[in-house]
Amino acid sequence: MDSKNYIDEMIQKAKEAQNKLATYSQEELDAIVKTIGKTVYDNAEELARMAIDETRMGVYEDKVGKNKGKSKTIWNNLKDKKSVGIIGRDLEKNLIMVAKPVGIVGAVTPTTNPIVTPMCNAMFALKGGNAIIIAPHPRSKGCTTETVSRINKALVDNKIRCPKDAIQVITEPSLTYTNELMGKVDVVLATGGMGMVKAAYSSGKPSFGVGAGNVQVIIDKGVNYDEAAAKIVAGRKFDNGIICSGEQTVIAPKSDYKTVIDAMVRNGAYYIDNPSDIQKFRDTMFENGHMNKDVVGQSVARVAEMAGVVVPKEAKVILLKASGIGAEDLLCKEKMCPVLSAFEYDTIEDAINIAQTNLDLEGKGHTAAIHSDNIENIELAGNLLTISRLVVNAPSSTTAGGSLFNGFAPTTTLGCGTWGNNVISENLDYKHLINISRIGLLIEDVVVPTDEQIWG
Repeated sequence: MDSKNYIDEMIQKAKEAQNKLATYSQEELDAIVKTIGKTVYDNAEELARMAIDETRMGVYEDKVGKNKGKSKTIWNNLKDKKSVGIIGRDLEKNLIMVAKPVGIVGAVTPTTNPIVTPMCNAMFALKGGNAIIIAPHPRSKGCTTETVSRINKALVDNKIRCPKDAIQVITEPSLTYTNELMGKVDVVLATGGMGMVKAAYSSGKPSFGVGAGNVQVIIDKGVNYDEAAAKIVAGRKFDNGIICSGEQTVIAPKSDYKTVIDAMVRNGAYYIDNPSDIQKFRDTMFENGHMNKDVVGQSVARVAEMAGVVVPKEAKVILLKASGIGAEDLLCKEKMCPVLSAFEYDTIEDAINIAQTNLDLEGKGHTAAIHSDNIENIELAGNLLTISRLVVNAPSSTTAGGSLFNGFAPTTTLGCGTWGNNVISENLDYKHLINISRIGLLIEDVVVPTDEQIWG
């Protein structure tokens, strides 16, 4: 069957399902959304194993934790939110807000996150009464298809009222199918490489994409360096470094540089400042200036083996001393494996400049992190860096996408604003997949200001 007929058939089924969903109550939609999340939670181990076996990337235990953690935090955030019908009243402005579905959502999902991204997108879509068609990465089509299959089976088994084709997946994905899909849905969610994100924005349909990650990490003077190091290592090693919000650098005060490095080593980092060995890692991780796909999501041992450098078995991450900032060193780019680069700074302004220079090379608009007890320095970094989120005193990879310990919306899609060629500079949420009609009631007894009062 050609792509046009295949995708048209899916679109027609989605339309019929969405027309039914548009009549559902908040309680009925929430029952569907809860089942989507609970299915991934209940099948966390099996789905994690499938993802590891199929993609050959990441860490099984971390994927189990991600399947359980994301499903739980997303549902916890969604369960008390209004997303259909009257969702709010502004008494001061006499406005009534009415939420309505956007229609059919097309979700392009990545091989680096083949379980929770489809789950997350489906939860957000169905929360607003939309149907969704998922286009998985070909390298992870099996585990993504199985995830959708188990969700749909759970909806039937649990007798949850849900149209049969509300959640569909392209079982044999291809670039042709994906491009066809993006041109026919009502809104596109594109999570993956920049090429796919650009294609989504060129589809002619409203699109939410993500930018490249390259999380810069500033360690402020005087903090507990061991605590900061432990969190940075935990974030960098998570799922073998394939999370876009994972830590990429250690920007440490020059006056305490050795102390910081010692703390990193105590917490599992293997520090390398030998130029010859560092070059071997550069040559291994990057090909013609771009990330080597064969290194993505691989373990410390595997990356070191590929580089031909002996690294202790107990090493959790590799920490390489950078030789410059920004375009001066490839180590300033995103490294989708458990490798960090280290820098020294004199003042907090200097640290922010290093971070921004690296972001200008790659990752502008995404995320940065700071470990600090100084609110002025925290706010200065948040004010000066071109980022959509600044993670403070926490592992970035596991909290930038929302957690119980910060106010970021739980998600798997992190907008990067216009800096990253995105339309949102926040975490994608269900609210981005609803239309809102505003009813403007007449405001009685308005006191009209004079021209002098308006212009001064």
